[in-house]
Amino acid sequence: MFMTTSPALAQSTGSVGKKPPVLLVQSHPQPAVPQGQTFEEEIIPQRYAHNADVDAFVNDMVARYDFDEASLHALFAGVSYSATAVKLVTPSPSPSVKNWRVYQSRFLDQVRINAGVRFWRANRDTLQRAYEQYGVPPEVIVGIIGVETIYGRFMGNFHVLDALTTLSFDYPNTPNRADREKTFRKNLEDYLVWTRDSQIDPTTVLGSYTSCAIGIPQFLPSSIVQYAVSYDGNKQIDLRTSQADAIGSVANYLHQNGWENGRPVVWKIGTDIGSLGVAQAAADGQPEPHWPLSQLLRAGLLLNKPDVDVASEAGTPVTLVDLPSPGRSTEFMLGLKNFYVLTHYNRTFFYALVVYQLGQLVKAQLQASDTINAPASGNGSANGGVNGGVNGGGNAAAPDAASQ
Repeated sequence: MFMTTSPALAQSTGSVGKKPPVLLVQSHPQPAVPQGQTFEEEIIPQRYAHNADVDAFVNDMVARYDFDEASLHALFAGVSYSATAVKLVTPSPSPSVKNWRVYQSRFLDQVRINAGVRFWRANRDTLQRAYEQYGVPPEVIVGIIGVETIYGRFMGNFHVLDALTTLSFDYPNTPNRADREKTFRKNLEDYLVWTRDSQIDPTTVLGSYTSCAIGIPQFLPSSIVQYAVSYDGNKQIDLRTSQADAIGSVANYLHQNGWENGRPVVWKIGTDIGSLGVAQAAADGQPEPHWPLSQLLRAGLLLNKPDVDVASEAGTPVTLVDLPSPGRSTEFMLGLKNFYVLTHYNRTFFYALVVYQLGQLVKAQLQASDTINAPASGNGSANGGVNGGVNGGGNAAAPDAASQ
């Protein structure tokens, strides 16, 4: 009844309209390692001077974007090959075993939850404004930024130009090398256009090594060009220091990729043998919802979600989210359209679910704290404490033990 297929997810791209100037402040870069430790990056200088592939890329940039040829050649002559970036994206000879419980424990810790509560309180009005404009609940935005950088604490310490150039022209010899180089070259192209148009020195920007992602929300250069917005009123996009810009940009990203306001992210399923058997058969790794709920129910799957109107949701497409942990039975959930949207940010099931769960835990702690500190008259209710965002998105309940 259920056929297994390979997982597939294409990162969306699109045309670029006029945008406000983008400003990255690099005077206080945040390291990707704990304070007090030093991460030494291995580099090889001048590898890209007189390089045939780079020269062809330069010619293309000159033809399409009116760059100055001599300036680009001079820029790439000063770029260093990042042996560290190559090493860190090279798959291990012995791939690690997927472990949902270990992955989950890395992100659902009290330090991150407490930081999320502080971030939410500090940006209460901005989160509510983003919800009203884009339809994305505060807890989802808070979950993403918390998972990505612990609210701006760790934003990466690699020189983006070095890493992007290295991974564009010297990606390691892997089965997906051609696709990965194409992706990085597109981001290198957008990075150069963006820094030029924003009057940013491209040699100064820092980011993460694996994707050259930048700032509080860890946007790729192509995503900055397409989705980043100025949300603090100064008409300059600053993803490194402006929490408001980060909030607005994440909300816009999810909105543009199809976030459905008022709809759930996941549904839990029953733990009976029949439900788990159907889930295992239907778990094909595809992130896009494609199983009609009614088909799974007819096959014997039970929902562990009493408030779902099964009749009205019969045609709702879902995907089976499998969460393996060695030594334990694989856990399963149903992912809806909004779960799929979260996988656009990062293509793994683990990431999408932990973002959702972190946001729920932060919201639950914030609500509990606001309720405890509310005036006896009730004027400071939990709902008012988060400016109405608590009830947005249909995801108000914190994840219980079964879904964590």
